[in-house]
Amino acid sequence: MVAWNNLDTLKSYKALSELKAVKLQDVMAGEAGAERVKNYKVPMAADLVYSYAAKSVDDDTLKALAALAEEAQLADKFKALYNGEVINTGEKRMVLHHMTRGQLGDSVVADGGDKREFYMNEQKRIAEFANKVHNGEITNAAGEKFTTVVQIGIGGSDLGPRAMYLALENWAKKEGLFKMDAKFISNVDPDDAAAVLNSVDVAHAIFILVSKSGTTLETLTNESFVKDALKNAGLDASKHMIAVTSETSPLAKSSDYLAAFFMDDYIGGRFSSTSGVGGAILSLAFGPEVFARFLDGAAAEDKLSANADMMKNPAMLDAMIGVYERNVLGYPSTAVLPYSQALSRFPAHLQQLDMESNGKSVNRFGEPVSYVTGPVIFGEPGTNGQHSFYQLLHQGTDITPLQFIGFKNSQIGTDVDIQGSTSQQKLCANVAAQIVAFACGKDDENKNKNFEGGRPSSIIIGEQLTPEALGALLAHFENKVMFQGFVWNINSFDQEGVQLGKVLAKKVLAHETDGALKVYSDLLNI
Repeated sequence: MVAWNNLDTLKSYKALSELKAVKLQDVMAGEAGAERVKNYKVPMAADLVYSYAAKSVDDDTLKALAALAEEAQLADKFKALYNGEVINTGEKRMVLHHMTRGQLGDSVVADGGDKREFYMNEQKRIAEFANKVHNGEITNAAGEKFTTVVQIGIGGSDLGPRAMYLALENWAKKEGLFKMDAKFISNVDPDDAAAVLNSVDVAHAIFILVSKSGTTLETLTNESFVKDALKNAGLDASKHMIAVTSETSPLAKSSDYLAAFFMDDYIGGRFSSTSGVGGAILSLAFGPEVFARFLDGAAAEDKLSANADMMKNPAMLDAMIGVYERNVLGYPSTAVLPYSQALSRFPAHLQQLDMESNGKSVNRFGEPVSYVTGPVIFGEPGTNGQHSFYQLLHQGTDITPLQFIGFKNSQIGTDVDIQGSTSQQKLCANVAAQIVAFACGKDDENKNKNFEGGRPSSIIIGEQLTPEALGALLAHFENKVMFQGFVWNINSFDQEGVQLGKVLAKKVLAHETDGALKVYSDLLNI
């Protein structure tokens, strides 16, 4: 049996807190630093490597973190999760997103059936539908092929799938696997939907409405916007729309859609990219085979995350170092910095994944915790970020841990040699330089040019951003967030913090307001 205890009640946490801090400027300098970079790494799935040499840890820290991971029963709690225990205590639900890409443990039977079989069947149905669209069996009213797919959703129905699509778009074009352009409508701001609709030929567009409940206000509003556009173009909206929803939602058996594909209450929105939420649009855009490869990468990383040995479990190791940085060293935020333009929206996805999951101040039993939990997550792709917020990262008063992601090779496979090096070499040179600059700093008598260093970072390095590598990356961060939630004894799988604003917005729209809410409503001419 697992025991759910607050972090500050664990003996190993006290021992961790009493350790002497590592001075990065010393351990990363000279030959000692070179040896450290060679040794402080652990393999991930899909030929990725997690390097933590530039983190403020040493062998003593790692032993203490491993002891904390064991006392907090992280491996046992993950096992309980994937074997179907009710881990989401806030909503009294199982947490089964891992099962969309593989069977890690026992069969889980719920809602009258085997859940792994349910998810596989939905993937099969999506694949069959996508293949029929691609080969022209499913067409528009004029018998012409669809050329564009547009996803209508918000939050987890948008951020993850959008990030995954952008990550593979150029790769698929280079590999000859690109099937259809994909666009996304998320914001209830009418300018968002209008901009997307103005950029596509609606007669040749197929729209995916994504809402598990079938009641999401922003999504249904944007659906109406799209239906009006189709109607104004003389088109039958029901011949241009599909739904990804739950079997019990009002969208499930509606004649308004060509087809409906199903998810369930055990898949949280921010964890849904490997379900039908990501599967429909990625299968239509790139083909079901590419989506299957993406799932394979995630499944392989999940298997590593099930390892009880922290030093062989990159997600657990990353999570525990993050807990040390947050709760012992006191760092309030983390920057995610992919040196890959294809991952331009990956930090935005991780913002939701991490901050919606672990932005909690009460434990699993509703009791206030007396320690900090989830950090603020932000980021941009390199080298763009270097010319934006790196000034604060290097010389600001707060230390911000950094998570770099880099690849040895570009996706497109072509490059130019300028001034003795290629664009890809320049990109990789920048990330290598930044890691050492952040860690070691630079002494200068001119204090304006002095760099204190001691700014910790990790890097995930891969050969190339492929579907398998993308799946492994996604699973790594999903599992990292999960492990940290376990350590903090919080429920990482509900999101009550998004509800209050929705409730008040409905009151505003119903003109049931008073006080400051009424004044703000009047100011905005509602």
